[in-house]
Amino acid sequence: MTEQLAYRYLSPSRLNQSADQAELDLATSGGIGVSGSVAHPHFFSGFVEQPVIVAQAILLLARVARTRFYVPPNSLAAILRAADPVVTATAEGLRFESFSACCGVYARLDVDASALDAMHMTTGVTNVDVNPPLRQALATVRASEPLHLNVGSDALRVSTPRGEVVEDKVPLPKRWLKGFAETQMLAAGMTLRHELNAAQARQFIQALPKSSATKTVMWAVQAARSLRLASTAATGAVCVAGPERLRVLEPLMRHATALRAYGPDASAGAMPLPSAWVLELPGARLTIALSPEKSRGFSGEGSVLHLIAGGDATEDAEFVSSLLALEPRIDIAQLAVRALLPEAQIAAALSVLASSGQVGFDLATGAYFHRPLPVQSGLLDTMHPRLADARKLVADASVQSDGAEQFAVTSGDQRYRVVLGTEAADDRCTCPWYAKYKGTRGPCKHTLAVRIFLDPVRFAGTEA
Repeated sequence: MTEQLAYRYLSPSRLNQSADQAELDLATSGGIGVSGSVAHPHFFSGFVEQPVIVAQAILLLARVARTRFYVPPNSLAAILRAADPVVTATAEGLRFESFSACCGVYARLDVDASALDAMHMTTGVTNVDVNPPLRQALATVRASEPLHLNVGSDALRVSTPRGEVVEDKVPLPKRWLKGFAETQMLAAGMTLRHELNAAQARQFIQALPKSSATKTVMWAVQAARSLRLASTAATGAVCVAGPERLRVLEPLMRHATALRAYGPDASAGAMPLPSAWVLELPGARLTIALSPEKSRGFSGEGSVLHLIAGGDATEDAEFVSSLLALEPRIDIAQLAVRALLPEAQIAAALSVLASSGQVGFDLATGAYFHRPLPVQSGLLDTMHPRLADARKLVADASVQSDGAEQFAVTSGDQRYRVVLGTEAADDRCTCPWYAKYKGTRGPCKHTLAVRIFLDPVRFAGTEA
């Protein structure tokens, strides 16, 4: 049965335009505010200094949310209602986030507090309604007219009776939750590789192909005046799988002041890798993250599985979560001092929190941020089937030591050999999963089972 998440709004979001200004009212769904759970939180009211940029950027996030960049072969694209963007309000400004329908593109808009003239602002996180009529209206915002923005409404502004709500049901919300977890984990392992000025950025984006084959993986490498696309990886290159996906930045390129490319370490002959691109705008930043291949959504990468394998990290996460209060930047060192825990345990705990969308990573600041998403109780239980399978293998006594750092795992009628590496990412297995993906989509259930087997504290509490 398909999981669904219901968004409930007091009224639809709308853009009201008059002779002297435009007013953008973004309706909020159930979320978290400074005082805890709020039915329809009111986070922000004030003017934005860059009306066109904010309007076009929100429109871009909505466009990403309803776009399926990859359609599986021999099937039709499912007609899904686009999931509603997530908005987080903090002292540093407003953050809007969304994923594409295929979950292979992540988009985030950060509007700095310095570019907001706030009359009311508080901290919190929820979903906002970006409906079709609003998308059409956003395209009409002009730079010459002031834009007053409301994120949520107080009781006096609600035009519909409080008992009446607009309800949207969105399929597969857990893909977004897993996507939030994966993009945080992957972004934390990226470094700045290339930086382009405005002219160079426009030249690069405009030169990208408008379409490509499903398996097309290109690499952005330094050229004389900008970046160019190469067919093979090289040291310092940034992967651009399905390069046309990056063209979603086009509507904002005329406002851009710089473009920064981030990626993990790459060398000659490297496998496809994720990448992130940060477009600098006046008073704002737009981040686009691309999965390693068009056919691979962030929700299936599995990079968090080792860290959320249970026990100690989960207990640490519950404690660390109690110390967080919607910080726009989480200082791991300071948090470790407050929690009286080593920094490595804090990092693992943050990864566990990220596995349910509670923590993200901002490449521009190089820091984690708190994002306690309002999710349905029990929704996360089915998010990681590999982890559930690994725990069952341990419970069934299917793991046996077979020498130093070598283990035998019986799965069904097959017996697989697992060799542990110095780091969990270096583990190897003889199963078909590992043979196909070589660890590029996280660990297989057999290596996970061995890691759990070797750490009984992690497995404590999972037995009946």
